[in-house]
Amino acid sequence: MAIRRNRDFKIDLFEQFARIGKALASGRRLEIVELLAQRERSVEDLARMSSLTTANASQHLQVLRSAGLVEARKEGLHVHYRLAGDDVFRLWQSLRSVGETRLAEVDRLVRTYLTDRTSLEAVSLRDLKKRIRDGGIVLLDVRPAEEYTYGHIPGARNVPLSELKMRLGGLPKGREIIAYCRGPYCVLSDDAVAILRASGRRAFRLEQGFPDWKALGLKVVSTTQGSASK
Repeated sequence: MAIRRNRDFKIDLFEQFARIGKALASGRRLEIVELLAQRERSVEDLARMSSLTTANASQHLQVLRSAGLVEARKEGLHVHYRLAGDDVFRLWQSLRSVGETRLAEVDRLVRTYLTDRTSLEAVSLRDLKKRIRDGGIVLLDVRPAEEYTYGHIPGARNVPLSELKMRLGGLPKGREIIAYCRGPYCVLSDDAVAILRASGRRAFRLEQGFPDWKALGLKVVSTTQGSASK
């Protein structure tokens, strides 16, 4: 009888864990998780950014919510979603890392679509921390302003990619510039570095993104709260 109860417990327990895997078993839902790692967003915003209908985006969000991966709040007629915790991003980060290591297709897709990346030297998070301590760099957050406001690396300037060419005059030519965006497969920083180098500046892209910095427990700044936090 005890053996039977133990087996029932194990079966039921692992079925619960499997709910997480099932919720993440969709490329579109993984994209939503990455978008929510930047900031809280409305259903309409997520639908627009992921090229989904509002109804489809809502369905994907309900799957993630039923597995406890996202939380929602209502504001007027709109529902806003956020990740349920930093551990949800770390779960996606781990899944991403395993995919990079075990799936040759991931590397092939990167080489096929991000053809200019090989010429853009990447700076690791570890190197970035050292360069910040040493001083002398300009750290550029090229994400949209609302994402920067929600959270960014201390000392970073926000120059959204769409405004970069118009604001080049405010960036020094004699200092090293490091641009970062949403993550390793976000091309905003790639495009920013190309523009900066074409203007005669020494520019590099951050290998990862703001959520990866935050996941390390490093200090971040949120101008919506007007304070820094760890």
